[in-house]
Amino acid sequence: MPQRRWISRSVLLTAGVLTVAGLTACGGATPAPTGSAGTTTSTVATPTPAGTLEISPSSAAQLCDMIRPELSNFRVQGPTLGRISLNAMVHDWGLRNGGINGHVLADKAMIDRVTTESCPDVRTEALTALELPSLAAGLAF
Repeated sequence: MPQRRWISRSVLLTAGVLTVAGLTACGGATPAPTGSAGTTTSTVATPTPAGTLEISPSSAAQLCDMIRPELSNFRVQGPTLGRISLNAMVHDWGLRNGGINGHVLADKAMIDRVTTESCPDVRTEALTALELPSLAAGLAF
């Protein structure tokens, strides 16, 4: 019998909600890292239903810096667990950067725009490891 390589949306949604609840319960006392060696100088303008959200270069670099070390875990864990991890990272990133989770929820493709602009190599590797057409397709929230 072939093994299923997908997980239902309700399970992913539940995992995402529990992750956010866990991260929120931990408090916001952890300061956000400031930039990296690969920080770009342009902001990523992300259109949203309520206008345009500007993602700063340091915020974009932070997302890339969060995904980069997880690439090997994505390959080892496989796409199902890797997608859960991606969801947790995106929620964490949103909470660390002024609570932009609402914007990500309204426009999941913003994650693809931010990573395409800031770290296209990391994005490509993540898409390959997670077997996704876009990072937005792997977000369940």
